[in-house]
Amino acid sequence: MSDLITYDINGAVTTITMDDGKVNALSPAMLAGINEALDAAEKERATVVLAGRDGRFSGGFDLTILRAGGDEAIGMLRGGFELSERLLSFPTPVVIACTGHAIAMGSFLLASADYRIGAAGDFKIAANEVAIGLTLPLAAIEILRQRLTPAAFSRATLLAETFTPDDAVAAGFLDHVAPPADVLAIAQTVAAGMAGGLHMDAHAASKLRVRAAALEAIRAGIDAEFPDGEGPATAIIQRGRSG
Repeated sequence: MSDLITYDINGAVTTITMDDGKVNALSPAMLAGINEALDAAEKERATVVLAGRDGRFSGGFDLTILRAGGDEAIGMLRGGFELSERLLSFPTPVVIACTGHAIAMGSFLLASADYRIGAAGDFKIAANEVAIGLTLPLAAIEILRQRLTPAAFSRATLLAETFTPDDAVAAGFLDHVAPPADVLAIAQTVAAGMAGGLHMDAHAASKLRVRAAALEAIRAGIDAEFPDGEGPATAIIQRGRSG
C-alpha cells in the first residue's frame, strides 16, 4: 500500500485514509494508492470508509503536475474521474468521512459516495474551477448533476460557490455533519450498519440501475476529454496553468 494511504479492515468495514501531510492532493501516487486499497476492499467484499486527514479531505488534483502539462497531467485527470466512476459503481457501500476542506476533485469524490459525513466547522466545500479560470470538465458536470439539488448544481458549477458543511448538506454534497473528532467513528458505524443490514448483491445491482444514465454520461465525458495523447484535455491543462 502507498505511503500516502492507510488501509485498515475491521470486520466487514475497510477504512482507507488519505494523508500526504498537506492538502491530500490527488496526485497519480495518491490515486494509485486509493485504487489499490479499493482492490483489496473489493476482494474482501467489505464496505468502504474513505477518509482524509484532520482538517482536510482533499484539495483536489496536484496543481504542480497539472500546470506542468503532458501525459502525466492528462493521466492524472483521467484517473481522478475514473476514481469517481469507480466509487459510483462500487459493489459495496462507500461512506466518506469528510474530515475538512473538500475542493475541486475532492468535492467530486464527495458526490461519488453513497453516504457522506462532514466535519462541522470553518471548512470549505467547493468546485472552484470557474473561479480559477478552468472550464468544468464534462465528467465533473455529470458527477455533480447526479447528486446536487438543481439550484445548488447551478451555483456550484457556474458560480463556484463555496459551501459550509451545513450548507453542503442542503446542497447535496454531504448527508450529515458531526463534530470533527467524531466524523471517522460515525462514518465507520454507518458503514458497519450497511454491512449488516444490506444484501450486497441487491445493493450492487440496484446501484448500477439507479446510476446507469449518470455513469454512461460520466464515461462519455472522460473518453471525450481525456484520451491518450493530444486532445481536449490539453486545452484544459493550458487554461489551468494561468489559473
